[in-house]
Amino acid sequence: MFTKCALQVLDLCGLQGDEGGMGDPMGGWSLTVALCTMVVQAGAGAQRAQRREGERREGERERKRFSELEREKDVKRERALWKREPNGDEDRGWIGSYGTLSEEDLRKGVRRRMETDRRRETALTGSGGSRTETQETDVGHVVLVHVRADLFVNARSWERVRAALSTPGPLKLQCRYLRVEEISVSSIKTLLDLLPRHSLLGIDVRYSSLGVSGLVELLPLLSVFPALRSLRLHYCNLDFRRDHPGQEEALRDLSQGLAQLQELRRLSLTALRLPGQLRVLLSSLPQPLEILELPYLSLSPADLSYLSCSHHVSTLQQLDLSENRLEESTLPSIRRLLSQASCSLQHLSLSGCGLTDGLLALLLPSLGGCCALKSLALALNPLSMACLLDLVRMAVRMPSLRHLLYPNPLEDYQPGLPDLPSSAQLLDWPLDGATEINMTNSQLNRVLKESGRSGLFLTCDLLNYDKDLVD
Repeated sequence: MFTKCALQVLDLCGLQGDEGGMGDPMGGWSLTVALCTMVVQAGAGAQRAQRREGERREGERERKRFSELEREKDVKRERALWKREPNGDEDRGWIGSYGTLSEEDLRKGVRRRMETDRRRETALTGSGGSRTETQETDVGHVVLVHVRADLFVNARSWERVRAALSTPGPLKLQCRYLRVEEISVSSIKTLLDLLPRHSLLGIDVRYSSLGVSGLVELLPLLSVFPALRSLRLHYCNLDFRRDHPGQEEALRDLSQGLAQLQELRRLSLTALRLPGQLRVLLSSLPQPLEILELPYLSLSPADLSYLSCSHHVSTLQQLDLSENRLEESTLPSIRRLLSQASCSLQHLSLSGCGLTDGLLALLLPSLGGCCALKSLALALNPLSMACLLDLVRMAVRMPSLRHLLYPNPLEDYQPGLPDLPSSAQLLDWPLDGATEINMTNSQLNRVLKESGRSGLFLTCDLLNYDKDLVD
């Protein structure tokens, strides 16, 4: 015996890379537009089918009314032909081509005709009686397949995504990760109002001028999504460096909004310029974070000191402090942070932090103690070849480490580089040709080969480095 099966859920999550990224050849925007177009077209097709079904039923009702009118005419005609016998007998009869019929026979004939018409209508409608408007099935609102996907929305695709989320039809769109770029706060709020509440796991807002007031508006809306675990804000025009009126009140509102995100495990804040305010933001989170990304935040020594003692540090699996300048005064906080996170931390980025040979030498013992570390990124730090060799010798003794992104040594750059170059200068300054780079690779790989560590991948390719390949 076979059971009838039908597709009920179509899961397209992950086709666009991590949290709606750009890992697919079509691009996240193109995939989102194609998917939403399919949902809108399916809804339009269902509405056309519904209109055709309504027209068919209306035609059936018209035929039924016509049939009833015909029956009434027949009855009236039969009654008009009915006459009384000349001898005064009270028994009635009808004179036709088959002779005289009794009144009882006539009634039976009319009932048989009505019953025949009723059976014919039942065969057409599929039910024993006429169906009212409220009893009819609205096929346009019947969901046949729930479609789960990661959505990438910008100014060009916003209208199509809004239509797909608000148009009823056989395909119901659900969003796992929502990534929005360069759209207004009001447009983001509209999308959030349309999204199913229980499916959204993360939101990524990029290059949108939210401002502090816009973020304060959005956070309460995010609190209605019970499964929300990830909040990423990149280049959203938040600046607390200047003395704006009402800054303390705005910070308090942000803190209260974050406190409502009960399941948040990932927080990414890029270039939001929040020096000295990390405690206000992170201390309000009800649950400890597992992923914390804070690149280009101009973190102060007080921020790093708080982070090293916060309730998040012992649960961190990923930490990105890229482009926050580290100095000797901040090293105690960094060492304490690495010590507290040594058993949980799997991915660490200290790229562009201004680490010199002396600073890295002081950090190496703490880095080597991170027993769960799988990837370490140290690109765009002004390190010498001798320091890089020490770094690789430490890395080969870390059995869990799989990826090491190292900076080009200062010896590989063309002459004229400042003594303490910034990460921007190291990125733009020309290298001294392929010969020096190949020599660097050869020396580092020799250390790797001599250690027998075949599972450790060394690279200086910053643009193509992906820590997620480790997993």
